[in-house]
Amino acid sequence: MDSTMPFALLLALLVPTLLHFVIRHKYSSYNLPPGSLGFPLIGQSISLLRALRSNTDYQWYQDRIKKYGPVFKMSLFGSPTVLMAGPAANHFVFSNQDLIFTQTKAINTILGRSILTLSGEELKRVRSALQGYLRLEMVTKYMHKMDEEVRMHIDLNWVGHKTVKAAPLAKRLTFDIICSVIFGQGIGPIREALATDFETLVQALLSLPVNIPFTKFNKGLRASRRIRKVLRKIAREREAALQQGHSSSADDFFTYMLVLRSEGTHSLTVEDIVDNAIVILTAGYGTTAVLITFLLRYLANDPDILGKITEEQEEIARRKGPNEPLTWNDVSRMKYTWKVALETLRTVPPIFGSFRTAVKDIEYHGYHIPKGWQVFTAQSITHLDGNFFSDPVKFDPTRFDNQTSLPPYCFVPFGGGPRMCPGNEFARTETLVTMHYLVRQFRWKLCCEEEGYRKDPVPIPVLGLPIELETRSPP
Repeated sequence: MDSTMPFALLLALLVPTLLHFVIRHKYSSYNLPPGSLGFPLIGQSISLLRALRSNTDYQWYQDRIKKYGPVFKMSLFGSPTVLMAGPAANHFVFSNQDLIFTQTKAINTILGRSILTLSGEELKRVRSALQGYLRLEMVTKYMHKMDEEVRMHIDLNWVGHKTVKAAPLAKRLTFDIICSVIFGQGIGPIREALATDFETLVQALLSLPVNIPFTKFNKGLRASRRIRKVLRKIAREREAALQQGHSSSADDFFTYMLVLRSEGTHSLTVEDIVDNAIVILTAGYGTTAVLITFLLRYLANDPDILGKITEEQEEIARRKGPNEPLTWNDVSRMKYTWKVALETLRTVPPIFGSFRTAVKDIEYHGYHIPKGWQVFTAQSITHLDGNFFSDPVKFDPTRFDNQTSLPPYCFVPFGGGPRMCPGNEFARTETLVTMHYLVRQFRWKLCCEEEGYRKDPVPIPVLGLPIELETRSPP
């Protein structure tokens, strides 16, 4: 063993401990929220992670609200943190320019400088570029790639199988769609290498930021470096193709961003492009896969809702020729299917909450939040609040018949205000395209009716949602 390793480990534990006591002394005169910072470095991180992985996070949060009130403090993932929940908290965080959308130290280190960590003019610059590629007009241009990837995925992984594990297949499908649309990478060794490394990276995002060999954090860092090496190579290839006139801005995300740079529209560096490509893949890889997985889970238990979705999708199919790909007009007709998807997002939100960092001292509900402290908002807490959704544990897509009737900031699966997720149309489209082909080709039932799920960091069925397939006869 390297003789420096015990010293490095001791230092990694000692420094946060000293900082912990400095923080307690420094802010003792301020009106901080109630709560406890807990043990140095660890705080209540392990307690929260256990709650997430046992799917008891909602109760974990409610227990602390009962003890401290709706605003409280603790140490999470190595940083002092103020936690808050509710529509007012959502609005405060989404609209406050003094809170930058940061994540845990592990996420910031692994994902780099991206739209998640920027603020001010830098955020506007990068967000504008991302929105350009993910806006509805662009989604309609590369919808044929989504359609092709979904059909190919179903033919390879579903057709001819008696049982499948839906959760890993949904993750792989969303990964392949993003690889095709964002990176311009079809089936091949590059895609396979990226798939392995991205799974390692995602598993490290909620780890403790201890960079010693064999920790999840260390493995995630090394996977991130390998991914960046591949993406920089793709960026150089796209740049060369542009210079030779062999590509256009609609080809993929890299080419689009490089065109913006060459036109002087946005001063983006290659590292900017690489960092944000990783964020797009990381976000889409987990969150949309969760939505598809739990749609399949709910539909297996509700034949009436499945029947209505199938009827809607068959009506769309009757307007098209054999093997004709879906268009945006087709997707825009999938109104009931999307209501079911929204109710799925309400009951099983892909993201429990998110972190910001205060760039200056701020006040909320009479409490002082010091500069540099984290703010954690559990946006999804309101999704199960009976004050906003009657009988909140009931699965009822009709809640979304009139979305304008919902109180502001009580349903926030894609964020809100200037922090609205720029990829929401992308996620909506790939979800609806996927469901179109699955409900028309198959019926399924759960192999394990009592299967639970954990959050690691996004919700995932503990057994991978094994389902028994039956090929559906054409109408």
